Order: sequence, then structure tokens, then C-alpha cells
Amino acid sequence: MDYFPKLNNTHGLTIVRKTLAEIDAQGELQPDGTLLIGGEAVAVIYFRTGYAPIDYPSESEWRARLLMEQSCAIKCPSISYQLVGTKKIQQELAKPNVLERFLENKDDIAKLRKCFAGLWSLDDSNIVKNAIEKPELYVMKPQREGGGNNIYGDDARETLLRLQKEGTEANAAYILMQRIFPNIFPAILMRNGICHKDHAISELGIYGAYLRNKDKVIMNDHSGYLMRTKVSSANEGGVVAGYAVLDSIYLV
Repeated sequence: MDYFPKLNNTHGLTIVRKTLAEIDAQGELQPDGTLLIGGEAVAVIYFRTGYAPIDYPSESEWRARLLMEQSCAIKCPSISYQLVGTKKIQQELAKPNVLERFLENKDDIAKLRKCFAGLWSLDDSNIVKNAIEKPELYVMKPQREGGGNNIYGDDARETLLRLQKEGTEANAAYILMQRIFPNIFPAILMRNGICHKDHAISELGIYGAYLRNKDKVIMNDHSGYLMRTKVSSANEGGVVAGYAVLDSIYLV
């Protein structure tokens, strides 16, 4: 479904879809930070791509990303927020005394820590040794999004053994996470218009909305949720990647 005409007709918003290469070729940054595309000022940049290495096949795409970051247009996400969402930053936040840099209330910090699964860098030789011996208890995660990228079981063991031979530099591309074993329940799933009953598990994600102007926070609030359900035998859980289906919460 194309929402562009609806946004234009209802809200008077003009939306243009461009590739990164096209932005590099057509973009122009003004002295005041205004980004022009085809002579028109850009107010908001929303990334539908740019989250995977394959999205940057040449220097043209990198130049476009730098051009947009240097502009005063609102970016969703900015490069800093995109990096904050990586697995490595999640692992760093789980280290002792890190949350204290951002929160003052000790009770809030304790509540947050209870929600954390174990997260470790591959620099921890004891954790790596344990993951090789018992790979079923861990998930190996790269700095990627979108589903289909995590490594489980024997594949995780083989990857860890390979990385040990290659050296420490390759370790920075991954983290290890304690594997979560959620409750399994019967569910009816629909895919391609066909319903079938299966054993399933669900994952709840909370949407957040955050807007700032330099150091001034304009908005920082929750804005809904996403419930993904998949068969319990599946490792991955991305909806777009084809592993899970959209679901909703039924409170009892």
C-alpha cells in the first residue's frame, strides 16, 4: 500500500523516495544546514534502508549518509541513535555501574537489571569457553537488525571456534547473550491466508518516541507496542523476514 498520496491529501505533506546514491548525486547542503533535494528543502529524513552493510556498496552511499547527518533535517534515525540500537551497546549497558551514569534512582536501576539477560563480549574467555561447551544456552548476535542474523547451537560453536583461529579483531562483530526460554502455548497462526494450530512463543516490544534538539529533549515517551508470535521450534523472530506473525495482547 502506498501511503504517500494519503499523507499529501490529508496533511499536505510532500514525500519523496530517494536512494542513497540519488541523494549523493542530487543533495546540496546550504551554509545554514538546510538540505536541498532538487531545490526543495528537506524537513524529515526517514530511513527505509541503510541498516545493513549491503546498503552501502560504494562511497556514494557513505557520502549521502554524511550529507544527511550534517544537515539540520530531523533524521529517523540519526547515526547516533542507530548505533545505540546495536547489540554491542546493549552489551555495554549491561556492564556493572553503567546504568548509574544515566539513572539516579537505585530502585529503577535494580528493576531494569532484573529485565536484562546475560550479555557478554567475546573478550570474556570464560564465557566463550562455556558457550563452546554448551552452545544451546547462548545466542550469538552480530551488529545487525531485521531477523535471520543470529547464530544458534552447533553453528554458534563452529563460529566461535573459527573466530578463535582468526584472532581478536573479528570478535568485535559479535556478542554472546544468555538464551531466553519463554513459556510455550498453543496458538492459531495465519500465513498466506491459511490458518494452522501450533505450539508458539511470543515476544513483546515497546515502541518509544524520542525527539531532541541538540541537548534539549523535546519528547521522550512510549508510543505503543509490537507483539510478535512464532512457532516454538523457530529460532529467529522477524516478521518481515518471514519467521513470525503480528499478534496482540489479551490480558486476563
